[in-house]
Amino acid sequence: MAKNTFRTKTPAPKKSKAAARPRLASVWVRLKRTLVRFVIFFFVSSISAVVFFKFVPVPFTATMLTRKIEAIAEGKDSEIHYQWVSYDKISKEMPLAVVAAEDQLFPDHYGFDFGSMKTAFNRNLKGRKIRGASTISQQVAKNVFLWQTRSYIRKAIEVYFTVLIELIWGKQRILEVYLNVAEMGDRTFGVEAASNRYFNKSAKNISREQAARIAAVLPSPRKWSIQNPGPYVARRTSQITRQMRALGGPSYLKDLRQF
Repeated sequence: MAKNTFRTKTPAPKKSKAAARPRLASVWVRLKRTLVRFVIFFFVSSISAVVFFKFVPVPFTATMLTRKIEAIAEGKDSEIHYQWVSYDKISKEMPLAVVAAEDQLFPDHYGFDFGSMKTAFNRNLKGRKIRGASTISQQVAKNVFLWQTRSYIRKAIEVYFTVLIELIWGKQRILEVYLNVAEMGDRTFGVEAASNRYFNKSAKNISREQAARIAAVLPSPRKWSIQNPGPYVARRTSQITRQMRALGGPSYLKDLRQF
């Protein structure tokens, strides 16, 4: 009688849950290590960048790159008008004008105007139009270190950078950077470029009215014009000049906190 040469296949042993646990634990450990390394890298690199730009002019911002790309895509002139100048080479009227227009509590707060934030929040709840309450410090953090899209993540990182620049830069440096990188017209960034382009003079020599007119368009510099001001800009310019006088003139900013 012939032998049965067919053997029954022995099923592979099932992997126990106990054996799988060490592998899952190993994956979790690697993920935690990666996360810790990323967090350390983020903090070290961000603090290093803030310290670096405390002493070095900002070469460009994300908004500048965006405007250049937009112009190229539309087949328009893509030249970016931007020239860095130090704080002492800017008319004393100009810092006062932007503070009067954008953030009158700038000398005293530590990056955030909680009163304005509460007011803006209540207005946004009652109406459909969204109103912001960003201080000059917050705007600098966004312009220099972040992208322009709106999200809770970006806002959280903006808060972080605002705290950093308040602690590391001090008020005068924050204002100096703001006056150099803020968008002030079509492909025009900073008070030196705006003064040269629209008034044919350096930022050192602009008048109070001219400084107020530049500050008047800052909420929407691509919508409103410094060179050809409409009724709104003219009215807003007058309001800002009155506020500049009410604040006491350039002496309002003479004791800005420095580090």
